[in-house]
Parts: sequence; C-alpha cells; structure tokens
Amino acid sequence: MSVQTPPRLLDLAGTSLLRDEASAISAVEDLPTELFPPLFMEAFHGRHIEILKAMVQAWPFVRLPLGDLIDMPHVGPLQAVLEELDVLLAQKVRPRRCKLRVLDLRDTGQIFWSMWSGASTHGCSSSGMVPVAEHRSMTQEPLASLEVFIELCLKKRTLDNFLAYLIRWVEQRKVSIHLCCKKLKIVSMPMENIMKVLSMVQLDCIQEVQVNCAWHLSTLAMFAPLLGQMSNVQRLLLSPILVSAFEEQEQQHVIQITSQFLRLHHLRDLYMDSPSFLEGCLDQMLRCLKTPLDNLSITNCRLTDSDLIHLSQCPNIRQLKGLDLSGVTLTDFSPVLLQVLLEQVAASLQELNLEQCGISDFQLESLLPVLSHCSQLRTFSLCGNLLSMTIMEKLLCHTTGKLQPSWGSPPGQTCPASG
Repeated sequence: MSVQTPPRLLDLAGTSLLRDEASAISAVEDLPTELFPPLFMEAFHGRHIEILKAMVQAWPFVRLPLGDLIDMPHVGPLQAVLEELDVLLAQKVRPRRCKLRVLDLRDTGQIFWSMWSGASTHGCSSSGMVPVAEHRSMTQEPLASLEVFIELCLKKRTLDNFLAYLIRWVEQRKVSIHLCCKKLKIVSMPMENIMKVLSMVQLDCIQEVQVNCAWHLSTLAMFAPLLGQMSNVQRLLLSPILVSAFEEQEQQHVIQITSQFLRLHHLRDLYMDSPSFLEGCLDQMLRCLKTPLDNLSITNCRLTDSDLIHLSQCPNIRQLKGLDLSGVTLTDFSPVLLQVLLEQVAASLQELNLEQCGISDFQLESLLPVLSHCSQLRTFSLCGNLLSMTIMEKLLCHTTGKLQPSWGSPPGQTCPASG
C-alpha cells in the first residue's frame, strides 16, 4: 500500500487563505516570500482575480514567469495581471515590497514554480527567476518601465487572440513597456502583419531568426531593414527564396538584403536553404559579414567558380566549425577550388556536409590530403554521391581514428540525404 505524502504547512496555509479572499488580500504585504509562488499558482488556476491583483502589487521577485501558467482560452487571470501592471506603472512610487521588473510570457518558468511549490529540490537556473535581495532604498524608486518577454512563432495568416490582445496592450503603453523576444520564428504570415507585430518588439533583443516559409526575393528585401535592426542576432536561418528572372530589380533586392549583414555584429551561425539569388554574387554577402562565423550552411542551390573562390578568400570563415554545402552541384568544379576552401578552415572544422553534391572519385581523392589536415573534423557526410568502394577505403585510411564518415548506403551506390 502506497503512503501518501502529507501536504506541507505552506500548502495548507495557502489553501486556507484562498477560502477567505478578504483575509488573503489584507495579508499579502506580510506573506512569507516562499508562500508567494504556490499561492499565486493556486490563485491563477482558480481564477481568484482580486487576490492575483493584490499579489502583483507586492510581488517580491524581479521576474514573474507567467508563460507556464497561461491556460488558453481562459485569459481572465492574464488580463487581471496586465491590468494590475497598468496600476503599477501609473504609480509614482512603487509599493514597498514589489520588485517586479520582468514579465515572462515564455514557457521558461518550470524550475521556478516547481522549486517554490516543493515539487523540486534542484537549485534554480541563472535566468533571473530567483528571489533578489535589493538595497532598501531601491524599493522607493518608481517603476519606470517593464520588460515583457514572449516567444514569437508567426504561423497563421491572422494574429491569434492572445497575441492580438498583447500587441494592443503594448501599443498603448510603448513608453513604459519593452516587448522582447530572444527567438523569432516565421512560418506563415502576411508581411503586413509581421511588420505590425515587430513594430512593437525591441528588435535588438532578438538573438535567433528562423524564416521557415518560401518568400519571394522582393518579400525578403522588404523584411531586410527589420533584420538589420536585430543587431544582436547570432543565428539566422532563411528557407527557400523564390526568384523570378534575374533582372535589374532583382539585383537591387540582393543589394538591399546583403547590405543588412553589415549591421549584424554578433552573427555566428548562418543557414541559407536554396538561396538561388546568391549565384554569381555570393561575394556581395561575404563582404558584408562583420564577425567570424561558427557555422555556415548554403544548400540546394547553384554556385559559380567565382563564388567558391570568394568563399575561400573570406576572412570570416576561417574559424568555421560547421560547413554544409549539401545539394550544391560540385561535379564540374575543379578539385583545386575545394582544396583551397578546406585549407582555409582546416584548423577549426568539425563537421563537413557534402551530401548530394555530385562529387566524383577523382574529386574526393584530390581532397584526401587536406582532409587529413583537418585535425578537428569529426563528421563528414557524403550521402547521395556516387562513389566507389576503393575511394571510400582510401578516405578511411586518411582519417582513421578521428572521423565518422557518413555515406548512408553501400559505396558505389547513390542514396537519399540522411536526416
């Protein structure tokens, strides 16, 4: 027979308070700090609106991680919190106990809530969701602004109710609310709506951008000025870009896009799938890179000899850890071009992906000496190339003990790209 764990005294105290709303509200200022999180969770899920408002006024932590508690479509508790934040922001003097500076609407508060509810004994992460002991004099400073963190995944043609409500709320309070997100993902949304949402966001907070939908080049050019304002982006992923006949207008779009890379001073990882607009003009983008890259992926497109030459000469690829050229047809390229490229990254390269590149035995054999000098290389993917058993054996001899080659099916046969 299992033995049930008896409820903690803190849990019993919180349950008792929720039964008497008036007593709970009057007791908020004197509640022990450790009682706030479990009581707030109970009040939020139980939709005790007035208790929630009183607790926001006295919240003793810098961060309120609300994202894990939001239960759509029941937005009443969330609206109550936002309304009380309005009251806080309008006050000239902050309540004595309130330390709230960050409202976190992302799903990042599990550790915070589980730790304070007694469900976990692990220490809290360094994300700021812990009690902060502040100097006494700080408690009388006005609450001039509030940071609101959200996860942005724009995947519908229209804004969902929650995002629409939040954008309206922020729009009316732009002076005092800083809307931030670390990761922006665009799956499907009209550019007009994307621009409306991003006009409310502190763009320099964004560290990762994923565009997972097929845009026309003109659409990407329209988005480019916004990308340029995301000065702290470290990771950029662009999916297939549709290009019509390459005319003068298209060339202008390329310039508008590549010039924004001049403003990305923290870019480390660049992934571009089917960037056909770069054929013959890859140097335009490479010249605009401001920092050394850790990972570069240019896949499923055509490149010219001059593109590979410029790539080899780019100083910001010489610290690459990952290089992915899968789907770039290399059959007609001189092996010398590939040799020079690999020589530039030999000291740091850890992963090399040349899947479905049409590489021949002759080309791969020409690369063996430089591959043997890639001292950090651990993964080399060749799936989809028609290569003989003989050349595979030579590759293994040159890389024995350090490399995990991947060719997916028996040498001498082509194979689909591995996932």
